[in-house]
Amino acid sequence: MSTVHPPEGTASADARDRPARLTVGVVGAGRVGPALAASLQLAGHRPVAVSGVSDASQRRAEKMLPGVPLVPPAEVLQRADLVLLTVPDDALPGLVTGLAETGAVRPGQLLVHTSGRYGVSVLDPALRAGALPLALHPAMTFTGSPVDVQRLAGCSFGVTAPGELRLAAEALVIEMGGEPEWISEESRPLYHAALALGSNHLITLVAQSMELLRTAGVGAPDRMLGPLLGAALDNALRSGDAALTGPVARGDAGTVAAHIAELREHSPQTVAGYVAMARATADRALAHGLLKAELAEDLLGVLADEGTGTGTGSAHGNGTGTDADDDENGPEGNDR
Repeated sequence: MSTVHPPEGTASADARDRPARLTVGVVGAGRVGPALAASLQLAGHRPVAVSGVSDASQRRAEKMLPGVPLVPPAEVLQRADLVLLTVPDDALPGLVTGLAETGAVRPGQLLVHTSGRYGVSVLDPALRAGALPLALHPAMTFTGSPVDVQRLAGCSFGVTAPGELRLAAEALVIEMGGEPEWISEESRPLYHAALALGSNHLITLVAQSMELLRTAGVGAPDRMLGPLLGAALDNALRSGDAALTGPVARGDAGTVAAHIAELREHSPQTVAGYVAMARATADRALAHGLLKAELAEDLLGVLADEGTGTGTGSAHGNGTGTDADDDENGPEGNDR
């Protein structure tokens, strides 16, 4: 296992001048910070302080980091060599600026944020105060329970850091059981968008699917979906677009029209999402030669009709008819 030796004073100092074990502080006791601190504790580092505002965050800190005192953010920085800033993305710039302006940041202190959106430039105010900036984003959803520590094993981390701190950043990730993946500063927003597209939207799609199955009379939709979604995910990760299947990839316009008609009747708020995903699937299937052009015309006609508000095709036709149900589709709604 790699050992972390953060530099003394400046990022260019010899890392071997520092002791191997670090005192660790957490600013923001949400779901992420206590789990990372607990993981670092297993690697031999010592959590010494945590801050949290809400009752829930304080209870979480006490559960995940028993015996570690709850103190204000400035005192966390005063006590710790390594500080985890685990606050929501939108709160991070203001937090960093405030800590730097109040003199809470100490020279040579490792300051780590876990935002997927930002690289290290968001830490510039702290850098000017002498801190050593790291961006370590775990590509994982967190529950706020001890199981999160186990899930970090093999978890990829999006790592961004100054070149002279790259080894220290990667070593910290490895000590937490993760796998470092280097992300350039300018690529952080795109990287984060990709993760949100895959994970956050997946939860929305699965939740909608479960609701619809319950409406259709399925007593255990989770049990029904588990093997199906597991196989679909495995196939997608292994084969990419070659794993596409189902009525859209086959060009079954009548089936897609039937789906939309049922959704408009039983769950109109899901129609917009279904149509958007069907269009994206059709585009990818066409581009990869899975959907025949002659079958795509009727299919795209069905989806275009829905998009213009003229209704979908008849559920039993080829998608060229109109649907008498003209209810408006409600907006759909999506954590870091």
